[in-house]
Amino acid sequence: MCFRPLNRNFAPMGIQYKLTTTIIEDLTMEFRPEQMAGPEQNEIRATHLPAEWARQSGVQLAWPHRGTDWAPVLKEVTECYVRMALEIAERERLVIVTPEPAEVERLLHERLPARTVKNISLCEAPTNDTWARDHGFITLQTSMGCLLLDFQFNGWGRKFPAELDNQICRRMMDQDAVQGQYEDHLDFVLEGGSIESDGRGTILTTSQCLLAPNRNQPLTKPEIEERLKRYLRAERILWLDYGYLAGDDTDSHIDTLARLCPNDTIAYVQCRDKDDEHYEELSRMEEQLKSFRTLDGRPYRLIPLPMAKAAYDEEGQRLPATYANFLIVNGAVLMPTYRDAERDELAHRQLQQAFPRHEIVGIDCRVLIEQHGSLHCCTMQFPSGVINNEKK
Repeated sequence: MCFRPLNRNFAPMGIQYKLTTTIIEDLTMEFRPEQMAGPEQNEIRATHLPAEWARQSGVQLAWPHRGTDWAPVLKEVTECYVRMALEIAERERLVIVTPEPAEVERLLHERLPARTVKNISLCEAPTNDTWARDHGFITLQTSMGCLLLDFQFNGWGRKFPAELDNQICRRMMDQDAVQGQYEDHLDFVLEGGSIESDGRGTILTTSQCLLAPNRNQPLTKPEIEERLKRYLRAERILWLDYGYLAGDDTDSHIDTLARLCPNDTIAYVQCRDKDDEHYEELSRMEEQLKSFRTLDGRPYRLIPLPMAKAAYDEEGQRLPATYANFLIVNGAVLMPTYRDAERDELAHRQLQQAFPRHEIVGIDCRVLIEQHGSLHCCTMQFPSGVINNEKK
């Protein structure tokens, strides 16, 4: 499979655009169960939604620009994205979606090592915003290759414009940025940040999000569960009924609250301050997590993450800072930090317990929460077999 040329013939610095700047060493495109981290590798279902810690072919970012809500802090947020790009592309391929490919390429050549830039490709597309987690493909793996599931993204229940972002998956297919079998599920609203998978048939989600207004009404909870199991080829859905973050626009995405980790582990946000507005709700969430059981009937190993220090916008509204919004990549966990040395370090130690085989890398995400998201929200990982690795 070859990359198709972009419609516009950018050639800064003597580079002929063909969707990509160039690509470095091949990552295997063949899915092998032994590439999984942890003992769960022997229990993988034939067609499944991989766990995030499974071997990846790459990660997607949607780059901030002047036409997004990032405009007032564009310089600061661009610095954060450059750091994310560096840490991802040092370990695996990175696909950047942007309406300004020449400008982004120029910046990357200025700021990143050549070896890293060679592992980055660009996909030209107009965007409303930058939350790749929620408009990106949800990818299943099968013995015959990958299924790229394209669900409807409607701005978290029609809160924000999303018509351009909702077309990004199809534009990536048109430009051969990804490879696999396309599945159209645009009649069903589902955001990547609302679900977690252990790769063995269990999906963790929140009832507050999936049952929120303007998502999939008039479907009932049992009907939504049936569709999730059918679309994601899942065996069961664990519904988390408690937990929220002040300032969160997503109606309690699971990736802000509790995350599945290797070896039947769940890392979750714990609030110990009884004076904090989150205390009661997160305490109930903690108790419900204690009641959850694995497929073979055992309790999950629970690892609490600290409640991030309260941060506020200029109008005094609390921002949804959370250490649960980390991204797993090949060999590392990229963890958001919030300029709070004590809690940042505690979160680092706790995540190291959850991922003893991974390097834990902190990235300053204080600017990201100003638009009510964080590191995981900005990214979407692709398992082995998705990112086109043909060299140019």
